[in-house]
Amino acid sequence: MLALDLVATWPVGSAAAGVLARRPLPGSPPGAPQLRPDVWLLGTVGEVDRTYPWASVTKLCTALAVLVAVEEGTLSLDDPAGPPGSTVAHLLAHASGLAPDEPVVIDAPGRRRVYSNAGFEVLAETLESQAAMSFTEYLTEAVFVPLGMWGARLVPGSSPAWGAEGALADLLALGTELLSPSIVSPQTMAHATAVAFPGLDGVLPGYGRQQPCDWGLGFEIRDRKRPHWTGDHCSPATFGHFGRSGSFLWVDPVAGIACAALADREWGPWASQAWPALADAVVREAAAPAGGAPGGVAGGVTAGGTERAPRG
Repeated sequence: MLALDLVATWPVGSAAAGVLARRPLPGSPPGAPQLRPDVWLLGTVGEVDRTYPWASVTKLCTALAVLVAVEEGTLSLDDPAGPPGSTVAHLLAHASGLAPDEPVVIDAPGRRRVYSNAGFEVLAETLESQAAMSFTEYLTEAVFVPLGMWGARLVPGSSPAWGAEGALADLLALGTELLSPSIVSPQTMAHATAVAFPGLDGVLPGYGRQQPCDWGLGFEIRDRKRPHWTGDHCSPATFGHFGRSGSFLWVDPVAGIACAALADREWGPWASQAWPALADAVVREAAAPAGGAPGGVAGGVTAGGTERAPRG
């Protein structure tokens, strides 16, 4: 996929990236690997088996483990969790009122979107108590093993908000699941990637205040946020997460594509420029008619804000 050529221009020591789609696209290489009956791997660049830290992309794995627990009946989205009046859903959607990095209440549940690593740690503790097993064990058995994420793990002693590591191959396996759910139902995935507690304002770490700052159940939703780490050509329904370590995974359900990347340089102004350019190139190339110009390696760059660095 020509859009992936942009990764070679990133100011990093090493990086790996890949693109998935629900159908073969114009210009796809012959024999593109079919990962599921409705998901194809359109291309990768870099070392797909090299391990990188995922930082806050970890939250996608933690959220998926919670959704599995909900479908199994171990948890309910309406179960009380966190501060008084907060539920599992509030914690997933960063709407519990917990502070960003410590379990301190700074607002009432459902009042504003406060991005909270502490909230995801409370989620993991809640799941542990209900499942009667460690969160690491549950995450491994419920998510990593069934998705074939053989190189992924939650680093011992780290946080379920930011402590996973793995290779691009593992992140693409997660992206495949988000495009074509198998360990949770399509209905559960659709609910989790729709806006939860609509209308809440908040700060998207690294990109400043957003009004509203839409989020699903663990999945950040692009909507009309600006600036943003995905591209201007991504649909408002695009969802996913990025991490301070230089990692991201987004899915555009309208275009039917997903893009993942890992790098050895932390998020910063370089990423706020490079990531949207790649996203726009991927979307344009995916939309190109057969035999038409791929639209892959030129195009707009969205400048990113730097109100504060993301914590995970």
